[in-house]
Amino acid sequence: MKFGVVIFPGSNCDQDIIYVLRDILGHDVTELWHKDTDLKGVEAVMIPGGFSFGDYLRSGALANHSPIMKKVIEFAHGGGLVMGICNGFQILCESGLLPGTLLHNDNQKFICKNTHIMPDNNHSAINKHLDRNTPLMIPIAHGEGRYFAPEDTLAEMRLNNQIIFRYCNERGEMSSDYNPNGSVENIAGVCNSKHNVFGMMPHPERASDEELGNTDGKLIIESLIRAWQERFYN
Repeated sequence: MKFGVVIFPGSNCDQDIIYVLRDILGHDVTELWHKDTDLKGVEAVMIPGGFSFGDYLRSGALANHSPIMKKVIEFAHGGGLVMGICNGFQILCESGLLPGTLLHNDNQKFICKNTHIMPDNNHSAINKHLDRNTPLMIPIAHGEGRYFAPEDTLAEMRLNNQIIFRYCNERGEMSSDYNPNGSVENIAGVCNSKHNVFGMMPHPERASDEELGNTDGKLIIESLIRAWQERFYN
């Protein structure tokens, strides 16, 4: 599978996801600079975390206007797989490819720690092959990770299985006590109505190497790859 990783000025997790995709999982990776106007034949697009354009104005606002995003939007509307992690999630919300927005954490502080998340369903490529009864330990590192959407939007998302992950504890229990940033309904990740564009605040690429003592994140990326392979080769 050929992945494209979009890099903006201020991206700082691009090499992390490239390492996981290429060196750990053995897939082709093409680096896409934000000024590029060609996706170079990639089969999936990854938008990594970081602080694109220094989070000036608000996270993801300026990155949304980079030339590459026009091609990413076209790719997504054509059914291509697009995944945004942390700042990538913020960018996808700014672009309109994902519903809702990311607000400042409810404690108004930057949070960097391990969290636990659970798949809300198995209706998307990113969570299709995950156990809904097994929480995953995935780190977060953000200051604007509080997901919000109006109630009518949330109701539609629930019906359409667009909530892909929710924060929980190590036993899979969900409550506000285990919500690190105040996200509505403990939401940690969402997808679009066509289930081909995904965004999540936790960093699966930071939990994908055995040397780090945690490979829960690799399960998420592998689910995405496996579902894509089933779509085209089964």
